Amino acid sequence: MPLIALTGGIASGKSTIAARLAEHGAVVVDADAIVREVQAPGSPVLARIAERFGQEVIAADGSLDRAALGAMVFDDPAALSDLNAIVHPAVRDESHRRFERALAADPGALVVYDVPLLVEARANDPWDLIVVADAPAEVREERLVTERGMTREAARSRIAAQVSDEARRAIADVRIDTTGSLDDTRRQADRLWERLRRA
Repeated sequence: MPLIALTGGIASGKSTIAARLAEHGAVVVDADAIVREVQAPGSPVLARIAERFGQEVIAADGSLDRAALGAMVFDDPAALSDLNAIVHPAVRDESHRRFERALAADPGALVVYDVPLLVEARANDPWDLIVVADAPAEVREERLVTERGMTREAARSRIAAQVSDEARRAIADVRIDTTGSLDDTRRQADRLWERLRRA
């Protein structure tokens, strides 16, 4: 079972690549979806978050108030480190369970782990291949403003809060340039799929 890590900065086109590989038959495991699941109301992870950051990060319906939590950790490296220490192990454990289920269902499955924080959390795992969706910061900033409605200042802050493009490129086995059109990105994903199937 080839295990592929797919990463990239915010608005890098990573989701487009993951969706295209899924269309070809890859099993895509979405780290962001797992984060939401492990932080669900009643979960041990949410209880630990509330214990560390206070009840003000819990919404009236018992769910995580992501905006409130984000405001607490955005400019506080120590708080962010505490949050990561709570969340990352739970996400890692659940992602491995999903990898194992995919292998049990189909030993020949090609599994793609769609994970934005690969450099920060999991770069040393034994991946068969690390794929980086890559577009310059100014291109991603424009996408955040025009496609997601962010202010330019907010877009720049979100990009600056992530690891550098250079750090992601440094771990890449394959880099997909997503600067161009969606069709161009999909064509590169198609070529990657053919390479992986031949391997």
